[in-house]
Amino acid sequence: MTPETLSRGPLNPARILVIKLRHHGDMLLITPLIHALKQQYPAASVDVLLYEETRDMLAANPDIHHIYGLDRRWKKQGKRHQLKMQWQLIQTLRQQRYDMVLNLADQWPSAIISKLTGAATRIGFDFPKRRHPVWRYCHTALASTQQHNQLHTVQQNLSILAPLGLPLNDAPARMGYSEADWATSRALLPEEFRENYIVIQPTSRWFFKCWREDRMSALINALSAEGYAVVLTSGPDDREKKMVDTIIAGCPQARLHSLAGQLTLRQLAAVIDHARLFIGVDSVPMHMAAALGTPLVALF
Repeated sequence: MTPETLSRGPLNPARILVIKLRHHGDMLLITPLIHALKQQYPAASVDVLLYEETRDMLAANPDIHHIYGLDRRWKKQGKRHQLKMQWQLIQTLRQQRYDMVLNLADQWPSAIISKLTGAATRIGFDFPKRRHPVWRYCHTALASTQQHNQLHTVQQNLSILAPLGLPLNDAPARMGYSEADWATSRALLPEEFRENYIVIQPTSRWFFKCWREDRMSALINALSAEGYAVVLTSGPDDREKKMVDTIIAGCPQARLHSLAGQLTLRQLAAVIDHARLFIGVDSVPMHMAAALGTPLVALF
C-alpha cells in the first residue's frame, strides 16, 4: 500500500469517525474537515474521538453528531483501570458500526483504535515516523504528508481526503457555543460593557509567549483613555490569575473588568464573539477569536 491509495468501502458512508488526539487549539483546526465531510455526505453522521479535556472546543458544533473522549486521567488510577476504560471505549466505538474512520493522529493508540472499530474504510497519514507494517495494517489507505511542511494545519487535515478523491477546498475553522453559555457570560459583565468591549487575553499556559505585565497595563491604559472598555480573561491556573492581578494593579483608573479564570471555554467563546476586538498572545482564545470571526490582534 502506498500513500494516496484509494481506499475500499462505501461511496456514501452513513457513519464516519474522525480521530484527533491533540491540544485545544488543534481541535478547532479540524472543523473545516468535518464541515467538508458534511457537505460531501450530508446524510452521514460524523463523530469525533478526542482527548476528553478538549471536548468543549467541539461540543456545540452543529456538524458533529457525537463526541467520544479518551480521558488521560484514567492512567492516574492505575494501568488496569486505564486498559479497562480504553477497552470499554473501543467496544462502544465498535457498536457504532462505522463505515469510515479518518485518523488524523500520529499516536499508536489511534491506529489500533481505527483498526478495532471494524470500519471498512480507515484512512490515516503516511507519517515518516510511522513507516511500520503495523501502522499500514491498521489503515486501508494512507494520505501523503510530503507537502505538510508547506501547508497550514487546516490544509494538512483536509489532505486526508485525497485517497477518496474528494476536493480539498479550504474553509474557516468554527467555534460554537449555546445561548445558555452567552446568558451566563453576559450576566458576569457590567451593564455598560455588555455590547461594547474589547477582550484582552494576556496569558498562555506557556509563559514564554506572554508580554510583560507592565506592557499589558500600558495597553489597557491607552485603550481606556480612548474610551474603550476592556474585559480581561485568562485560564484558571493560579499563575495566570496572578499575572492578571499584576496587570490590573498597573491600570487602576481604566475601564476594566476581569473574568480571569471564571469562564468555561464555551462561555469564553460567547464573550469573544460579542466583543468589538480581541487582543491576545498565541493561545487557545486567540484561535477561538479567529474561528468566531472576531477582529483580532495576535501578539507573537
